[in-house]
Amino acid sequence: MNKITVVGAGNVGATTAQRLAEKQLAREIVMVDVIEGTPQGKGLDQWESAPIERFDTRVIGSNDYGATEGSDLFVVTAGIARRPGMSREDLLRTNVDIVKSVGLEIKKHAPRALVIVVSNPLDTMCYVMKETLGAPRERVIGMAGVLDTARYRSFIAEALDVSVEDIQAMVLGGHGDTMVPLVSYTTVSGIPIGQLLRPDVIEKLIERTKNGGAEIVSFLKTGSAFYAPSAAATQMVEAIARDKKRILPCAAWLEGEYGHRGIFLGVPCKLGAGGLEQVIEVELTPKERVALGKSAESVRESIAMVKL
Repeated sequence: MNKITVVGAGNVGATTAQRLAEKQLAREIVMVDVIEGTPQGKGLDQWESAPIERFDTRVIGSNDYGATEGSDLFVVTAGIARRPGMSREDLLRTNVDIVKSVGLEIKKHAPRALVIVVSNPLDTMCYVMKETLGAPRERVIGMAGVLDTARYRSFIAEALDVSVEDIQAMVLGGHGDTMVPLVSYTTVSGIPIGQLLRPDVIEKLIERTKNGGAEIVSFLKTGSAFYAPSAAATQMVEAIARDKKRILPCAAWLEGEYGHRGIFLGVPCKLGAGGLEQVIEVELTPKERVALGKSAESVRESIAMVKL
């Protein structure tokens, strides 16, 4: 790719920009943020690491979307975290306005760009972005399932004392406590997880996965996770930039798949140069299908609160 823009120079955005540069996924990485000096300072700092980390991708920071002109892909991390005393509706309203404004800038400066949304509440913000852009579903994808699956895999590896590389798993559904880890597809080097762990242990791992973000926040007190989220976003960008045709769990706009339509929901997706190239439908157990339905309903309720 020629140019990738990361919107938001906070912990998630800045770390994502650094990872993208180190993997040399584009000739230029632009980091945009509303806070004057922050993207410029972080971008310069990252560029100065290039001789040591041996990458030639140029990193620049800007407060002006003019610098994003002609970007091939955007990673949108902009938005605020929920603060004490703030209702879910307040958070939603604020982030809808932020993501909508970002979408309008993308539409103006790079109308054909692919967009990976990281902002929360994830599935709803994907809807806001798609509606603002008026884009086909191939061009707007949400990052949640890759992160949730990484957490699930890391907890299983820890429980079994085995390499994370040998854990195959997938987490579907909305990004939140209604997510659906697919136990029926969870294996360790092809061995079904049920042959290695008791059902009660698996259930505890699932609950820990659902609360993965909250667990980190409880340690940090202020702020939230950014190393794993940035790694997850980067994996998605790499699949697209290098046309790898990876099958990854992502939030995608459904058009009848899994019995759902008109919402973003975490499902297995093929990512390549065309963005979302295919939604993969897999056979679910009756329990998993019910759980996915409940997750979809939660997303619908959130989208219903959006006023664009």
